[in-house]
Amino acid sequence: MSKILVVDDESRIREIIKKYAEFEGHTVEEAVDGMQAIDVCRQNSFDIIIMDVMMPELDGFSACREIRKFSNTPIIMLSARGEEYDKIHGFELGTDDYVVKPFSPKELMMRVNAVIKRSNTDSNTINDVFSYEGLSVDFSARIVTIDGQRIEMTPKEYELFFYMVKNKGIALTREKLISEVWGYDFFGDERTLDTHIKLLRKSLGEYSRCIVTLRGVGYRFEAI
Repeated sequence: MSKILVVDDESRIREIIKKYAEFEGHTVEEAVDGMQAIDVCRQNSFDIIIMDVMMPELDGFSACREIRKFSNTPIIMLSARGEEYDKIHGFELGTDDYVVKPFSPKELMMRVNAVIKRSNTDSNTINDVFSYEGLSVDFSARIVTIDGQRIEMTPKEYELFFYMVKNKGIALTREKLISEVWGYDFFGDERTLDTHIKLLRKSLGEYSRCIVTLRGVGYRFEAI
């Protein structure tokens, strides 16, 4: 059983999410805007936060930015806007997933359970370090450095990059990456993966060359 914080100014949305979450055995607390969400998160710990983007007082993106200053609790953003810019902005702030309204409550719960599962298994990462030229990846400490300088990534960037590095030299299909990194049978917008690859390449700078696009297949991490 997990503890979920649902943040949305629409009571109907909160009620629907709460109904499905409690049916699966989770407990739910609610907040009506970003300001209240920050206050609640300072006073309580949660396994995951489901938060709307467009809210009065303080929007979801701004609330996420503030929460990330003191908490690494996984966050799924909800939005009526599905533009790539909004998704990239959310991922850059450290959100774990992005769901476009109107959404299927069952799909949302699949995503919630997948994110919680991934979060709970992070402590089981391999205790070793991968190095290639000036690039260093410490799996257990979740630290990536380039020429001695630490590179900051979003949680999902870390997961995607670590999985690709652990499977270096192997052609990874888009379906395989989505299944392993997101942890569920994805049936939404596959551009989510491409968006994360784009962010990951930006974070890696000159080592973006190590992520090779396999047209019609997926991607491969090469360090030769």
